[in-house]
Amino acid sequence: MAESNFVDYVKIYCRSGKGGRGSTHMRREKYCPNGGPDGGDGGRGGHIILRGNRNYWTLLHLKYDRHAMAGHGESGSKNRSSGKDGADKVIEVPCGTVVYNAETGEYLCDVTDDGQEVILLKGGRGGQGNWHFKTATRQAPRFAQPGEPMQEMTVIMELKLLADVGLVGFPNAGKSTLLSSISAAKPKIADYPFTTLEPNLGIVSYRDGKSFVMADIPGIIEGASQGKGLGLRFLRHIERNSLLLFMVPADSDDIRKEYEILLNELRTFNPEMLDKQRVLAITKSDMLDRELMDEIEPTLPESIPHVFISSVAGLGIAELKDILWEELNKESNKIETIVHRPKDVSKLKEELKDMGEDEDFEYEYEDADEDDSDFDYEYEEEDWEEE
Repeated sequence: MAESNFVDYVKIYCRSGKGGRGSTHMRREKYCPNGGPDGGDGGRGGHIILRGNRNYWTLLHLKYDRHAMAGHGESGSKNRSSGKDGADKVIEVPCGTVVYNAETGEYLCDVTDDGQEVILLKGGRGGQGNWHFKTATRQAPRFAQPGEPMQEMTVIMELKLLADVGLVGFPNAGKSTLLSSISAAKPKIADYPFTTLEPNLGIVSYRDGKSFVMADIPGIIEGASQGKGLGLRFLRHIERNSLLLFMVPADSDDIRKEYEILLNELRTFNPEMLDKQRVLAITKSDMLDRELMDEIEPTLPESIPHVFISSVAGLGIAELKDILWEELNKESNKIETIVHRPKDVSKLKEELKDMGEDEDFEYEYEDADEDDSDFDYEYEEEDWEEE
């Protein structure tokens, strides 16, 4: 079976550039016997920069390019000439990418907007040349500052899909069928569990040219927050959704109980998901008549809106769109920020293994510094002062 092109989890090694060292050059010109120090400053090392790109929808392009390295700054030279700055390394990522430290699990940054740039690792500052250190009593300083060292880190990048409505339900609850019936998305549909193995996005048209984005994730089973089934891998995709649409089939033994199980899995995975607006859809309702619907209705949760739908027969679809649009535009539904929790270090190795990202990165680098002076000298430790 061919591997899916949808990659939402990747571990890469990042290294910024080191700063170039300052020059210790002494001015030597005809008719200028005491030219004094004129060594220039070293160039800045390159940054590692993340840039949001709406044209990407997966991290596939990073799966086979695991090393992100910026250029080193060049050393300074004579005539107070500064060295060239190292080239920045820009990593294009899809909107919705979250970055964690692969060693500690610490949350680092989040890229949500197209064109947004975040400096992940700063390049080292270039060292100051010897002309900065001349004084009345030290007129020929034969030392300069070394450049600041590079930074390196192994990071985990996770993609969390950006969508307005997220579909939550057990396998074969009708999530993919609903998405295919109200949008142009074509998810795989079959009569066996876990037909959806990767998230799908669809744009749902509404009245007067309005629309909203709906995300279908693989089915959740009881214990998904503990790693059972596929839920743990894909539950993060609904963390960004403004509204959660719970879907429970009409032929379930206990609709309320299934809803509570789904809600508990979200609570266990991330308690903040309970702050999102929720709507309950009872799917496959074309097998019910009005009398059965009236009998089921009192058993449903009172705290959230509900609707009986059938994606195949078109029952309740227009009403569902109305409810979703109304809930999406409520003032209480406008969440300003999303808090990303650090990863549990005790479970991080197991998570990396499950994702096939447990490879260790080991590197050895050779310093290729060029000599920029005509005499030997030793660096003196100088305190870096913030400009």
